[in-house]
Amino acid sequence: MQPLDEQYYNRLNDIAHAIQESPALVQYLEEEEDEFYNELRQEFEPQLSVIHHEVAANAPLQMVTFEKTLLEPVFEGLYLPRILGYAVLRGEINDQYRYVRPNDHFKEILLAICQSVHFEQLKKRIGQSIQVGFALSSDIWITNLMSQVENKRIRYFLQQQKNDRFRDQKDRAELYQRYSNQFRNELYYSADFPKNRGEMKANFSALRQFLLKRFEVGGDNSSLKAQIRDFLGNKEFQNTEEYAEMLVMYGNFIPLDEKELKECSAHFARERKSFPEFDEKYLSFLVVLYKANPHMGAEQDTRMSSMLDKTAADKISDFYRIADKVHSMGYVHPDVIDAVQLFYNNHEGLSIESTCLRQLILNYFARLIKGLTEREYADYFELTKIFSIYMRIFGNQEFNQAVEKISMTYVQKLLTVFTDKRAKDYQDVKKFVSTQFVDLGFLKDKEVAEMFKTRRKKRKGE
Repeated sequence: MQPLDEQYYNRLNDIAHAIQESPALVQYLEEEEDEFYNELRQEFEPQLSVIHHEVAANAPLQMVTFEKTLLEPVFEGLYLPRILGYAVLRGEINDQYRYVRPNDHFKEILLAICQSVHFEQLKKRIGQSIQVGFALSSDIWITNLMSQVENKRIRYFLQQQKNDRFRDQKDRAELYQRYSNQFRNELYYSADFPKNRGEMKANFSALRQFLLKRFEVGGDNSSLKAQIRDFLGNKEFQNTEEYAEMLVMYGNFIPLDEKELKECSAHFARERKSFPEFDEKYLSFLVVLYKANPHMGAEQDTRMSSMLDKTAADKISDFYRIADKVHSMGYVHPDVIDAVQLFYNNHEGLSIESTCLRQLILNYFARLIKGLTEREYADYFELTKIFSIYMRIFGNQEFNQAVEKISMTYVQKLLTVFTDKRAKDYQDVKKFVSTQFVDLGFLKDKEVAEMFKTRRKKRKGE
């Protein structure tokens, strides 16, 4: 957590002063009518939101400091429901949909809301956030939080947000996904960079999550460069899996000048020689990046390829040599298809370098299909010939299922547009799916018949 820049601090002070001088606040404190608090919200929360988004975009390591500042009474509880939601989602979760470590920032904001003189106004906007935060937390943590709330009425409100239904992992997962979708285009993650090996081992997963979310959403990450360079320059961290992952993220996603490129290349060369199985660790995490960020492709691979020595005999060199061909000539080029076939003949199908190659090709497929309009379905029909070739080369069930999924998504999109069953477009799609999807193993004849079956309309009284 970094201290807040003076420019942000001064702007917050100005807003705090304006809130205290606001006629709406005076009227609200005198009459306690909802409409006057809502006037405060409408006037000042957009201003706080603007600063919050600026901090998120340009100085994300200052996010928590910014949010702690808003807990001061002079802000009259404004914008707290919003940052409560950010705090709930910022906590790192495991595959059981539980917090990896206690979410103390969520707790701090929630207690500030409970102690606010404006609690009756704020509670109308925090129920869902508390429900999700409690579902992800342990019973012991919730009990400890409850013990710090003296007001029985407020404590009862909190208890109502704890739902036993979410003891089931499936229900927790669905709740979390629905809630997080509301924030999917927001930048709200923050993290701390470790200073020693102990901190790195304990907190790196949260730092990784923060960085991956930043890279996925996009934007300016130049403010993180100094911290990442310090991380990579720390000898305590070298020759570890965490160091390898940071090197992957830095090289692939952070724009570097000539000096920084040489520095990164030197780190890479050293780790490659001194850290056993570095190539396995590197490529394993590269697969994670491909899956997490579908936009990752030629730009990132070319950047990494240019800074490493491809004459070194290891899996990294093998992968980037074939990746360079795919990116430069295109995956539909006959020479590239032949090169991929040769590569696959010389590498085991389940090897990490083969897995990387499949994911690289799959990302190309996904981006292209996602960019097709409904009227361009003829282009999609042609593309499936290429899909078929790569499915035959790879002979990999996971790859085939992924291609099937993106193809089915596109076809369903077509069927929502082409609804006239006598029209040429609909018939073209039906004919194509009836033959090609069966040949590719995506559907059985019976499933095709069900997909294009005419639904009988119910009569009145049925």
